[in-house]
Amino acid sequence: MRKVEGSLPGLATPQLSLAVQYQVKPQGTPERPRLRRWAAAALQPNAAASRAEITIRLVDEVEGRALNGRYREKDYATNVLSFGYDASWDNGFLMGDLVLCAPVVRREAAEQGKTEEAHYAHLIVHGMLHLQGYDHENEHAAQRMEALEKKIIVKLGYADPYEQGSAVNAVDR
Repeated sequence: MRKVEGSLPGLATPQLSLAVQYQVKPQGTPERPRLRRWAAAALQPNAAASRAEITIRLVDEVEGRALNGRYREKDYATNVLSFGYDASWDNGFLMGDLVLCAPVVRREAAEQGKTEEAHYAHLIVHGMLHLQGYDHENEHAAQRMEALEKKIIVKLGYADPYEQGSAVNAVDR
Protein backbone atom coordinates (compact mmCIF):
# COMPACT_ATOMS: atom_id res chain seq x y z
CA MET A 1 0.00 0.00 0.00
CA ARG A 2 1.28 3.44 -0.91
CA LYS A 3 1.98 5.60 2.16
CA VAL A 4 0.46 9.08 2.23
CA GLU A 5 1.83 12.01 4.19
CA GLY A 6 -1.06 14.34 3.43
CA SER A 7 -2.55 16.13 0.49
CA LEU A 8 -0.66 18.83 -1.36
CA PRO A 9 -2.28 22.10 -2.43
CA GLY A 10 -3.45 22.30 -6.03
CA LEU A 11 -3.96 18.57 -6.58
CA ALA A 12 -7.18 17.28 -8.06
CA THR A 13 -9.60 14.98 -6.25
CA PRO A 14 -10.13 11.79 -8.29
CA GLN A 15 -13.50 11.20 -9.99
CA LEU A 16 -15.38 8.33 -8.35
CA SER A 17 -16.94 5.33 -10.07
CA LEU A 18 -18.77 3.22 -7.47
CA ALA A 19 -20.31 -0.25 -7.65
CA VAL A 20 -22.37 -1.54 -4.73
CA GLN A 21 -23.09 -5.20 -4.04
CA TYR A 22 -25.58 -6.35 -1.41
CA GLN A 23 -25.01 -9.96 -0.37
CA VAL A 24 -27.32 -8.99 2.51
CA LYS A 25 -29.50 -5.93 2.86
CA PRO A 26 -31.17 -5.71 6.26
CA GLN A 27 -33.59 -2.90 6.98
CA GLY A 28 -31.72 0.34 7.51
CA THR A 29 -28.83 -0.57 5.22
CA PRO A 30 -27.66 2.54 3.35
CA GLU A 31 -28.57 2.86 -0.32
CA ARG A 32 -26.04 3.50 -3.07
CA PRO A 33 -26.40 7.34 -3.18
CA ARG A 34 -25.54 7.64 0.50
CA LEU A 35 -22.61 5.18 0.21
CA ARG A 36 -21.35 7.13 -2.81
CA ARG A 37 -21.55 10.44 -0.92
CA TRP A 38 -19.48 9.07 1.96
CA ALA A 39 -16.91 7.43 -0.31
CA ALA A 40 -16.54 10.57 -2.44
CA ALA A 41 -16.10 12.74 0.67
CA ALA A 42 -13.13 10.59 1.71
CA LEU A 43 -11.27 10.89 -1.59
CA GLN A 44 -8.16 12.96 -1.05
CA PRO A 45 -6.47 15.12 -3.69
CA ASN A 46 -3.72 13.10 -5.33
CA ALA A 47 -1.12 13.64 -8.02
CA ALA A 48 -1.13 9.97 -9.04
CA ALA A 49 -4.84 9.24 -9.38
CA SER A 50 -7.30 11.06 -11.63
CA ARG A 51 -10.15 8.62 -11.00
CA ALA A 52 -11.21 6.05 -8.45
CA GLU A 53 -13.02 2.79 -9.12
CA ILE A 54 -14.41 1.35 -5.90
CA THR A 55 -16.70 -1.55 -5.09
CA ILE A 56 -18.54 -1.64 -1.77
CA ARG A 57 -19.95 -5.02 -0.76
CA LEU A 58 -22.22 -5.59 2.24
CA VAL A 59 -22.05 -9.12 3.59
CA ASP A 60 -23.30 -11.40 6.36
CA GLU A 61 -21.14 -12.76 9.19
CA VAL A 62 -20.35 -16.01 7.37
CA GLU A 63 -18.76 -14.21 4.41
CA GLY A 64 -17.23 -11.54 6.64
CA ARG A 65 -15.57 -14.18 8.82
CA ALA A 66 -14.33 -16.13 5.79
CA LEU A 67 -12.75 -13.04 4.22
CA ASN A 68 -11.19 -11.88 7.49
CA GLY A 69 -9.80 -15.38 8.02
CA ARG A 70 -8.41 -15.69 4.52
CA TYR A 71 -6.84 -12.24 4.22
CA ARG A 72 -6.04 -11.27 7.82
CA GLU A 73 -5.83 -14.69 9.49
CA LYS A 74 -8.46 -13.60 12.07
CA ASP A 75 -11.27 -16.01 12.91
CA TYR A 76 -14.14 -13.54 13.26
CA ALA A 77 -16.17 -11.16 11.13
CA THR A 78 -14.92 -7.58 11.37
CA ASN A 79 -16.73 -4.35 10.55
CA VAL A 80 -14.83 -3.29 7.39
CA LEU A 81 -12.14 -4.79 5.19
CA SER A 82 -10.24 -2.78 2.59
CA PHE A 83 -8.67 -4.36 -0.47
CA GLY A 84 -6.57 -1.92 -2.49
CA TYR A 85 -4.96 -2.71 -5.80
CA ASP A 86 -1.60 -0.92 -5.68
CA ALA A 87 -0.79 -1.46 -9.36
CA SER A 88 -3.73 0.76 -10.29
CA TRP A 89 -1.92 3.85 -8.92
CA ASP A 90 0.64 3.52 -11.70
CA ASN A 91 -2.15 3.66 -14.29
CA GLY A 92 -3.61 6.91 -12.95
CA PHE A 93 -6.47 5.56 -10.88
CA LEU A 94 -7.28 4.26 -7.43
CA MET A 95 -8.96 0.88 -7.48
CA GLY A 96 -10.19 -1.13 -4.52
CA ASP A 97 -12.93 -2.94 -2.67
CA LEU A 98 -14.54 -2.29 0.70
CA VAL A 99 -16.40 -5.12 2.41
CA LEU A 100 -18.68 -4.24 5.30
CA CYS A 101 -20.25 -6.87 7.52
CA ALA A 102 -23.81 -5.60 8.08
CA PRO A 103 -24.53 -7.56 11.31
CA VAL A 104 -21.24 -6.38 12.86
CA VAL A 105 -21.93 -2.76 11.89
CA ARG A 106 -25.44 -3.00 13.39
CA ARG A 107 -24.17 -4.59 16.62
CA GLU A 108 -21.32 -2.08 17.06
CA ALA A 109 -23.61 0.89 16.42
CA ALA A 110 -25.99 -0.32 19.15
CA GLU A 111 -23.13 -1.02 21.58
CA GLN A 112 -21.63 2.42 20.96
CA GLY A 113 -24.93 4.32 21.11
CA LYS A 114 -24.60 5.50 17.51
CA THR A 115 -27.01 5.40 14.64
CA GLU A 116 -26.25 2.74 12.05
CA GLU A 117 -26.06 5.49 9.46
CA ALA A 118 -23.34 7.35 11.36
CA HIS A 119 -21.39 4.14 11.91
CA TYR A 120 -21.64 3.14 8.23
CA ALA A 121 -20.48 6.64 7.23
CA HIS A 122 -17.47 6.38 9.52
CA LEU A 123 -16.52 2.90 8.32
CA ILE A 124 -16.80 3.89 4.64
CA VAL A 125 -14.58 6.92 5.26
CA HIS A 126 -12.15 4.77 7.27
CA GLY A 127 -11.98 2.11 4.56
CA MET A 128 -11.58 4.68 1.78
CA LEU A 129 -8.64 6.23 3.60
CA HIS A 130 -7.02 2.79 3.87
CA LEU A 131 -7.41 2.37 0.11
CA GLN A 132 -5.52 5.64 -0.32
CA GLY A 133 -2.59 4.51 1.80
CA TYR A 134 -3.50 5.76 5.25
CA ASP A 135 -3.09 3.36 8.16
CA HIS A 136 -3.00 3.15 11.93
CA GLU A 137 0.04 0.90 12.32
CA ASN A 138 1.82 3.29 14.68
CA GLU A 139 0.70 6.17 16.91
CA HIS A 140 1.73 8.93 14.50
CA ALA A 141 -0.06 7.30 11.55
CA ALA A 142 -3.13 6.59 13.71
CA GLN A 143 -3.35 10.20 14.88
CA ARG A 144 -3.02 11.50 11.32
CA MET A 145 -5.66 9.09 10.00
CA GLU A 146 -8.10 9.72 12.88
CA ALA A 147 -7.76 13.50 12.48
CA LEU A 148 -8.64 13.20 8.81
CA GLU A 149 -11.55 10.83 9.58
CA LYS A 150 -12.94 13.31 12.13
CA LYS A 151 -12.65 16.21 9.68
CA ILE A 152 -14.49 14.30 6.93
CA ILE A 153 -17.20 12.87 9.22
CA VAL A 154 -17.96 16.24 10.82
CA LYS A 155 -18.08 17.85 7.35
CA LEU A 156 -20.65 15.18 6.40
CA GLY A 157 -22.78 16.28 9.37
CA TYR A 158 -22.07 13.47 11.84
CA ALA A 159 -20.56 13.58 15.33
CA ASP A 160 -16.89 12.87 15.87
CA PRO A 161 -16.84 9.04 15.98
CA TYR A 162 -14.00 8.96 18.48
CA GLU A 163 -15.69 11.16 21.10
CA GLN A 164 -18.51 8.66 21.63
CA GLY A 165 -16.24 6.07 23.21
CA SER A 166 -12.67 4.90 23.14
CA ALA A 167 -10.56 5.58 20.04
CA VAL A 168 -10.68 1.90 19.21
CA ASN A 169 -14.45 1.48 19.35
CA ALA A 170 -15.33 2.03 15.69
CA VAL A 171 -12.50 0.40 13.81
CA ASP A 172 -10.53 -2.79 14.17
CA ARG A 173 -7.02 -1.79 15.13
